Amino acid sequence: MIWFLRILFISVLGSMLWVTSWASLQVSLFEIPREVGAHPWFIATLFDAYWGFITFYVWLAYKEPSWPARMLWFLAVVLLGNIAMAIYLLIQLFRVSPDAKLETVVLRSERQVSAWVPAVMIITLGVIAFVA
Repeated sequence: MIWFLRILFISVLGSMLWVTSWASLQVSLFEIPREVGAHPWFIATLFDAYWGFITFYVWLAYKEPSWPARMLWFLAVVLLGNIAMAIYLLIQLFRVSPDAKLETVVLRSERQVSAWVPAVMIITLGVIAFVA
C-alpha cells in the first residue's frame, strides 16, 4: 500500500506542477475574466476545493504537534493546495518502510515534519509571484 501511495502522490505532485506551470505560461492567474470568476460553477468548484484543503489540514494539524509548523502548513495548503498536500504526504510516506502499515502514516507519531518545509514553499511562491 505504501508503494501505491508513493506513486499516487508523486503523480499528483508532478501533474499539479506541470498543469500549474503550463497555465501560468498561458495567462496570469489575476487575468481570469470576470464572467469566469463570477460563474456559479467556478465558485462552487472553489468551495469544494478549499473545503477539501481544510479537511486535509485538520488531519495534518492532528499529526503535527508544533503550532509554528501547523500555521506554516496551513498557509502552504491554502496557498498551494494539492501541491503542498502531496509534498506533505510524500514526506510522510518516505519516512516509513515500503512494507509499513498504513496506520504508521495516518496516526500521530513523535516525528514531525520540520517547519522549514512549508516555509520554503511559501517563500518560493512569494518569489515567483513577485517575479511574475
